[in-house]
Amino acid sequence: MTSEQLLETLDALDREKLKRFNWHLKQDAHASAVDLENADTVVTVDLMMACCGPERAVKITLNILRKMKLNHLAEDLENKLKVHNSPVQMRSSAQAGVSVDVSAETGASVNVPVLTGNTITGPVTIYGSHAAGNEMAQKHTEKQEFLRLKKFLETHKTNMKKKAEHIFENIKENKGRLNDVFTELFITEGDFEDVNQEHEILKIDVAFKNKTTQGKPIKCNDMFSLLRENSDKNIVLTKGIAGIGKTVSVQKFILDWAEGKANQNIDCVFLLPFREINMLKDREVNLHEFLQVFYPELKELEKSIKLKLNSKCNLFIFDGLDESRHFFNFKSGILLSFEEKSSVGVLFTSLLKGKLLPSALVWVTSRPAAANQIPPQYVGLFTEVRGFTDEQKEEYFRKRITDETQASRIISHIKSSHCLYIMCHIPVFCWITATVLQNFLIKNSAENISTTLTEMYIHFLLVQMNMKNQKYDEQEERQRTKLLHSNREIIWRLAKLAFEQLKKENIVFYEEDLEECGIDVSKDTEFTGMITEILKMEDGLHEMKVFCFVHLSVQEFLAAVHVLLCYLNKNMQELQFFFDKPKENITLQELLQKAVDKAMQSERGHLDLFLRFLMGISLESSQNLLQGLITHTEDTTEGITKTAEYIKRVQDGYFISDEASVNLFYCLLEIKDHSLYEEIQRYLGSDAHPGRELSSSMCTILIYILLMSDKMLDEFNPKRFTSSSNYTRLVPAVRCCRKALFNGCDLSDQHCESLCSALQSSNSYLRELDLSNNHLKDSGVTLLSAGLKSSHCQLNILRLCQCNLTAQSCESLSLALQSSNSVLRELDLSNNDLQDSGVKLLSDGLKSCKLEILRFEFQVLPFFCFISCFPLS
Repeated sequence: MTSEQLLETLDALDREKLKRFNWHLKQDAHASAVDLENADTVVTVDLMMACCGPERAVKITLNILRKMKLNHLAEDLENKLKVHNSPVQMRSSAQAGVSVDVSAETGASVNVPVLTGNTITGPVTIYGSHAAGNEMAQKHTEKQEFLRLKKFLETHKTNMKKKAEHIFENIKENKGRLNDVFTELFITEGDFEDVNQEHEILKIDVAFKNKTTQGKPIKCNDMFSLLRENSDKNIVLTKGIAGIGKTVSVQKFILDWAEGKANQNIDCVFLLPFREINMLKDREVNLHEFLQVFYPELKELEKSIKLKLNSKCNLFIFDGLDESRHFFNFKSGILLSFEEKSSVGVLFTSLLKGKLLPSALVWVTSRPAAANQIPPQYVGLFTEVRGFTDEQKEEYFRKRITDETQASRIISHIKSSHCLYIMCHIPVFCWITATVLQNFLIKNSAENISTTLTEMYIHFLLVQMNMKNQKYDEQEERQRTKLLHSNREIIWRLAKLAFEQLKKENIVFYEEDLEECGIDVSKDTEFTGMITEILKMEDGLHEMKVFCFVHLSVQEFLAAVHVLLCYLNKNMQELQFFFDKPKENITLQELLQKAVDKAMQSERGHLDLFLRFLMGISLESSQNLLQGLITHTEDTTEGITKTAEYIKRVQDGYFISDEASVNLFYCLLEIKDHSLYEEIQRYLGSDAHPGRELSSSMCTILIYILLMSDKMLDEFNPKRFTSSSNYTRLVPAVRCCRKALFNGCDLSDQHCESLCSALQSSNSYLRELDLSNNHLKDSGVTLLSAGLKSSHCQLNILRLCQCNLTAQSCESLSLALQSSNSVLRELDLSNNDLQDSGVKLLSDGLKSCKLEILRFEFQVLPFFCFISCFPLS
């Protein structure tokens, strides 16, 4: 009963007072700061009882309440405890043997004797009216509902932990503990402009942007704390390309919450993947019916308890917005009641608008192309999963491969392949690579290990088929051709399914979809390791099964296999998807070029990775690896060469998106055409002008290659490479050089945030930065000054001549100069209207700085005074 008394007392505290109470509790009870972070009253009481025991918990509570000048609450608690702990005594002056023991159900009446001549002490409550009886019953009901809700939340948390603690690979039997293999991902905070302008394909470095925000790193578990600090909205939108780790990040977030490690202020978490929500496309449901589809245990809760659940801090995680087949109209009607029925689309938009369950938190994950379905005014925090850094790549492989010798060998091989090393910033590629190299190549020979993405996936297919043979067919076939030949029927069918569903932009499918492609649901799904059942639901009398490939990239790879098979077998009907008009006798060159055009037309980018696979699988070397699956090979040299020329012509165009630029660059690498890569490297390795002005697309690729390499340039001058219209696209290069000359490059204050992020980078090598003759304004210099104060900043020389600065800039620069982290030795502020007030502000910063040379110009009424090479040390 002591717990209930403490809980009742602490419930009287508002959020700020409870926060102060928990701060005192950390000091008095030596409780864990992590456990008490954002703890509610229930968690606080449970921790006190567990750490201190009832008696000490009461003493500590009374002491803290008095420290906080809440004496009335302390007195109330003491009185409650006195009454509760007092023994019941009864003295009677009447006849001995008088005994009264009468009870009645609520709402009934009973005749009771009159007690006379008795003295009764102790915690006795006498109810003398019908209204009082109802009040007592109501309190009892509320208490029971509170306990049942508490029990539900505890059970739900346990269930979520069980679901999240294992990560599956390929088939259900292949599972491991998430905490054992999870590697922290690089996640940054971003803005909505990034969502709309995102490069979809293979971006690793935070500088690979030509827009405003670089994004500061953020831990997944800290997102909702940051949301509360900076916004009054309840929505977090996380974007990231396919395979970058969004779903695994969600899983780790849930596991940490369920294990009590983080976000304990959240009472209940509901995971709602869109690929499963799609099954409700044609149904109208209310909120509770919707949740009960995925969490049937909610059906057991009475309506009154569900109402109480609604008032709790609930988090709804909608994973994979890009996979949704629902229509979202944020301008249409909304739901105001959890009992009101509507389509899933309206229910979703009502939650995001904050009209349905205003206190609920919502987390949405999506590929970048689909993220702009949500209007930015409803989102409080934008984040992006960027994948693995170089250090995280190595950490992943060492966790994934427990044999240290094998792990080191694989890491060494990956580092030797530039293309493969870049791709491994995407976690799913790391998984594919580890699977292939550990289970197939390492066991055979380290020589001639394939390096293209397509060849890696071909070997992954071989690994999966060999595992299927060993596990289910009880045989092992080490000869590649025979292995593929023995499994060719099921691979053909899976490839057809992959292409048919990719055309429809579907990544989940049903039994009838598999049956249409000749796939036996009972044995061809889990057994192949390529496709898996993700959900089984009972809808009335009918059972519904939902399937998907083990990863979207596997579907895109198999779809490319299907297109190659159709081309080799002259099945022209299947290839009409790529052509606007019916065509016979399609050549490889025509097919590949039309596939390029088709992929570039896709707004969702759903054909980008498929295009790379199609390019790679068309190589004769790839066909040789697939012998046994295909009946014959074809010399594709001429078609591949002409396609490469076509891609380069497209790259020279000025109306191609950054996303398409990078994807087409990888298409060239996939067909083993390194000419564009080598050309860019020559530009970077020479001091001479490259001989031609690079297009905007080529500038994007130049920056991408520069950021992916370990090369550090002594000097970078954008005027060497391109025309003035593209200078701003090259700003991210400041991360990869010691001296950056961006004077007169039409930069604005918007670019200063990108520059600031580069200065704050932990691996910043920039020593000299010339930004003269740019319209940076005071707002831009304020951003730069924040970078100068970073402990990672190594900048020695900064030139800001003629940048439209006023005295306002001098205040932020003065503070930066006074920072103990500042290593600036030379600062040029010439030809700016700083005025006397600006000079005075600067002089304040000169008293304790490392500056040796300061250049500026100021006007003192009738004459000019110019200070040059001003000695400050």
